[in-house]
Order: sequence, then structure tokens, then C-alpha cells
Amino acid sequence: MITRALGQAEAPPPTFPQPVTFTAQQDQQNMMDQLGIRALRPGPSGDENAPNHANYDEAKANPFPTVPDALTLNDGRKVTTPALWEKRRAEIIEGFECCVYGRVPKNVPKVTWSVNAVDHEYIGFTPVIAKEVVGHVDNSACPLINVDIRMILVTPAYALKPVPVLMMFAPAVFPAPNQPSAGELERINVALRSLLIQQDPSLKQVFEEHPAYELEAPRPFVPPQLNADGDPPNTWELASDGWGFALLDPASIQADNGAGLTRGVIGLVNHGQPRKPDDWGALRAWAWGAGRALDYLETDPAVNAKQVGIEGVSRYGKAALVAMAFEQRFAAVLVGSSGKGGATLLRRNFGEAVESLAGGGYYWMAGNFMKYGASDAVFGSMNGSDIPVDSDELIALCAPRLTFISYGVPEKGDAKWLDHRGSFMATLDASPVWALLGAKGLEPLDDYSPDKMPPVNTGLLEGELAWRQHDGGHTDAPNMKYFLQWADKFMDRPSVFNAPSH
Repeated sequence: MITRALGQAEAPPPTFPQPVTFTAQQDQQNMMDQLGIRALRPGPSGDENAPNHANYDEAKANPFPTVPDALTLNDGRKVTTPALWEKRRAEIIEGFECCVYGRVPKNVPKVTWSVNAVDHEYIGFTPVIAKEVVGHVDNSACPLINVDIRMILVTPAYALKPVPVLMMFAPAVFPAPNQPSAGELERINVALRSLLIQQDPSLKQVFEEHPAYELEAPRPFVPPQLNADGDPPNTWELASDGWGFALLDPASIQADNGAGLTRGVIGLVNHGQPRKPDDWGALRAWAWGAGRALDYLETDPAVNAKQVGIEGVSRYGKAALVAMAFEQRFAAVLVGSSGKGGATLLRRNFGEAVESLAGGGYYWMAGNFMKYGASDAVFGSMNGSDIPVDSDELIALCAPRLTFISYGVPEKGDAKWLDHRGSFMATLDASPVWALLGAKGLEPLDDYSPDKMPPVNTGLLEGELAWRQHDGGHTDAPNMKYFLQWADKFMDRPSVFNAPSH
């Protein structure tokens, strides 16, 4: 046994550096300094009346008409076999990690999951079990930054076997919390009155003057808000079709702003210090968090871990596509209105621009991505044509798995800014990879082409790669029943939806 001599001082506790506190502007400038960038080109405005409005003229939309080919190796050889595709896949991943989304560090701490609460609820008319689960990211090396990944897992209460689950980027709150009965509420109210009067005796007279006052009243059933097609919420459709769903809170993984890059999981790994140029941005961090949530789902007996999909809309549509591309355990993805940085071609000049992502959206991306918005730098200037990869290759990384690209229409709020045609072009370009790997790409193609998109509400749903533009707004809700029917078909499971194939 080791003993300490009398009077010997105890070893001082370990000290940890304070995390850097930057504004988003300071953080962006720090990265510009690292890269030798003196000035960035301003991104266009989404306001069509602004002097610097985005381009919406299709005649000017393709200044860089040559897009990297997913089926051509960097040495120029064509990819003609699945074995060669694996080599090409590694090349594409390197391009995205180095220059677009950043690298997940090798030293990301372990995540330990625990179930905090279980609630028996009803989603619509379907009884479900809702679990609040939290994934604590080990912060023993940096105790000043705490990251707890929050998720709600909802599965049918009476399923006879493990069910498919759609993971959705959304706040992790119980969707339909179970409420006390009328009798239980009365007991709660009596106890609350007693406690309140003990704390403030003058309240006794108030309660006597208002004998009918209820601290808590039974909550009436509130009918759901229907979408443009008259359908109930996504969660109702999922539950009624026998699916589970998981609500994964992206904000619990990484903040959706530049000032947060020295916090969250990115800051935790960097011990609160600023990023390096090829470090991951928020999109890759959210996608990483989805992978860790999938780790938990693989342990839950209610979940068929081979049939877990990922879903998101807008910036979270970008994150869902990134998660599907990099994490091959995901079986399906529903990519909603993702725009630039998601399914839309980066080389297109229509709506949102590379400069938009390098400027206001810089924190979504690797620091290196800012180079492509540079107007004055030690390396000169760069633009979208200098990016070694493009979104057709990001979509191709999902092959041969189930990949559904969804958009709405500008008239209902799915803005032209998103460049719907640019996403359709990328999806078309990615389609041959599914065929190479023995699956079906976009079908039926008929005479659709980069110059001729399918009409609104006409889906290409016969292959494992799917496209549908609905007539709603900035949401994928009108496409959920089509996604479920399509996914059920390829998962060889019955569907409650008899939606038409279009």
C-alpha cells in the first residue's frame, strides 16, 4: 500500500483550457486566415427585386456544363463492375471529406445510450410506445463541453415482430404525451391547492372565491392539421403503416450556427478550439449523430435495424442525404427540399449558390469549402467548377439503397432558390450507378431529361432511386404516403396505402 507522507501536498486537479468563444463572424474570419482568403464573393439574394438577386434564367444556369462523372475513376478509366465502383466510391468520399463536408475525426469519443423515460401514447388511432433516449458523448477529456444526443423512439405497441423505423431530424419531444385521467387530475389539483396554500396562505381565500377553478383540466382531443392533400401528419401515416419513427434533435449534436463550432460535438473533439480546414461542419456532425442513433436502434428489440431510414427537410434534408451517403447501414432516405449542399448540383448557377454556402452557410461545410467562394486569396480565386465532386456523386454514394428525392413547388413556398431542376439533373446523372449494382435507377424515364422534368405530382417510383415533386410547399409531408408505399414494396412488406404509382 502506498501512503502519503505527513504534510505532503495533494496533486492538483487536472486543468482544462477554456473553450474559445467566437462570434460567427470571428470564427469565419479565423478560417479565412488559416486558408489565406482575403475576400469572399457575396452570395446572391433570394429577393428577386434586390440588385444582387439570384439567377433564375435557365439560359444562364449552367456556366460549368461538365459535371464530374460518378462512373469515371480519377485516372480516367470507366467504372464497369461493382468491384471498380468500390474503388471509385472511395475516391468520391475523399473528395467530399477533403473539400465539402469535412472529415469525422478519428478520436470522436464513445457515445453511451440510456433510456430516460417510457410513455404509452396514441399516434392518431395507433397505440405506440415512446421512449426518450439520451446518448452521452464521453467528455472526460474536455469536461467543460457536454454533449447529450436526444432522441425519441416511437414504435407500434402491439407489433408482432421488429418494425422498420424512419429517423427524422426534429426536436426530440414526446409526440402525444399520455395524460392523467379525470380522477387522477382531480387528485393532482387537490394536492396542488394544498401545497400552494401552505406556501402562500392568502391563496386559500382566492380558491374559495373561485370554487370552479381548475389548475389542470382534461385536454380535449384536437384533430390533426391536414396537409395539402388532406392527409394527416407524417407521424400518423408512419404509425398507421406499421412503421416506427425516431425524432433525433440535431441541436443536441451541434448548434446550427457558426458561433457554436467551438461547442457541440465538433468543439468537444477539438477541446473547445477552432476548426482546421478539413474538419467536419455541422452537416457532417448531424449525419454522424444519426449514425450514433442508429447504433442505439440496433440494440432495441422493437426495431428492425436492417430497415432503418433517415429523413430531413431543407438543411436537414442536406444532412439526411449526407448521412445516407456516408453511413451504409441506413436502408433508405427521404430527402426533402435539400437544395445546394444537398441534392442540387453545386455547379449550377440558379438560386442558392456556392457563395451562399461559403458565406452564410459556411459552418455547415468543411472550412476548405470556403475556397470556392474566394475572390481574393493567396491561391488566387476559385469557384464551383474547382470543386472535385458534385451532388450527383453524393446521391450515387447511396446506391443501391432506397433513395427518394422530394420537392414541392415555388407557388406554395418551396422556393426557386432550391433549384428543383438542378436536383433532378443530379438524380438523373446518379441513376446509372444503381443499374451497375443490380438495382433499378429512375424509372419510368420515358422521355424525361435534364431539359424535361416530370410534371408535378408525377413520381418516378419504379426503381430503388425515386423522384417526386408534389404540389405542396417547403415540406416532404405530401410525399410521405408515396415514400411509404414505395419503401414497403422494396422491403417486401404490406402497405396500408393504395396511393397511385404516380
